[in-house]
Amino acid sequence: MLDQLPVVGEKRMAVRVTPDARRQIAAGHPWIFNESIKSISHRGVVGDLAVIFDNDRDFVAVGLWDPGSPIRIRILHHGKPATIDAEFWRQRIRAALEHRAPIGDDTDGYRILNGENDGFPGLVLDRYADTLVIKLYSSVWISHLRSLVDVIGQELAPTALVLRLARTMADQRLHGLSEGMALIGEAPTEPVMFRENGLWFEADVINGQKTGYFLDQRDNRALVGSMSAGMRVLDVFAASGGFGVYAAAGGATRVTSVDQSAPALAAADRNFSHNAALPNVRHCEHDSIVGDAYEVMDRLIQRRKHYDIVVVDPPSFAQRKSNIERALHAYGQLTQRAVQLTRPDGLLVQASCSSRITEEQFFATVRGSAQRADHDLVEVRRTAHAIDHPVTFAQGSYLKALVARVIPLD
Repeated sequence: MLDQLPVVGEKRMAVRVTPDARRQIAAGHPWIFNESIKSISHRGVVGDLAVIFDNDRDFVAVGLWDPGSPIRIRILHHGKPATIDAEFWRQRIRAALEHRAPIGDDTDGYRILNGENDGFPGLVLDRYADTLVIKLYSSVWISHLRSLVDVIGQELAPTALVLRLARTMADQRLHGLSEGMALIGEAPTEPVMFRENGLWFEADVINGQKTGYFLDQRDNRALVGSMSAGMRVLDVFAASGGFGVYAAAGGATRVTSVDQSAPALAAADRNFSHNAALPNVRHCEHDSIVGDAYEVMDRLIQRRKHYDIVVVDPPSFAQRKSNIERALHAYGQLTQRAVQLTRPDGLLVQASCSSRITEEQFFATVRGSAQRADHDLVEVRRTAHAIDHPVTFAQGSYLKALVARVIPLD
């Protein structure tokens, strides 16, 4: 299959950009938009290498040309000229692995390449034990995929490398690519087992959300686990039960998982079973509720249910700028319900995974919404990205979470 993919030739595009764009690139911004381009040497095709110059014809950067996207060039390298070849990819992968060296030996599920933040704009690479998943968010990578896959095989030696495609790239039949296909080895026929801080989880690398699991919340899951001894925990938007399993391992007496997806909650049940050898997990009661989060929380409020820890980790509510106000309203509605379900002096753990929502907006919305529900929040901790999800530019920051004690005002 890889032999059928196009390969970048020797031709390079010359692109001249505005002074503002030059300054932004020098500061580390990985995108050039169409309006920042002053001239091009010729009409390139998607994935061509674009060599960027300033008004004085000095080298600025090299990137991947995407004529069909508002992000016209995705920057690979800036500063001094560099050759983009297999050795370039090899050094980038090695640098990413070195950055992740502090991840313990009891964790073999993590992100190896975090897109723009590791110098691979529009691409992520995740590890689940010996299985790797590469996800493409832009067609610029297709003509470089053959070389990159060769390097991944040499440097990481996976038993399988699975391809996942963003929705905008779903139809790549022209290139023989399809969602869930194996680029190395054989595509798994069942969920892949991996370890996270010594706990076992499964990842559906073929059909699961993202690349099979929400790897970015690892540190927050561990934090919840460290606070859960003797606690009753409500996990809203539980997905496959990561927060709940950590809570159980940390000594929670009961975990209630809420999600609108019955298959996701079935995976949560299995993840509890995968860790049943641990006495704390075995002795923790776990129940699941399938349904809309708002409706389930309303029913629990009506039944006067209270929990020691309430975790609210919803999907991204702001996929585009026009969604910001609606997203903030949704966060606020969740907060107002969550504080009513948290016992006095209990803990609220609420997260946002939208880059369009700033930390200031999110934390102010959560605090203000709690007060409108007659509760105050005493902040315990704010958290952001884990080491395998580095942030090198403003738009690369998306994850933020608040841990706070909930104090009734009446």
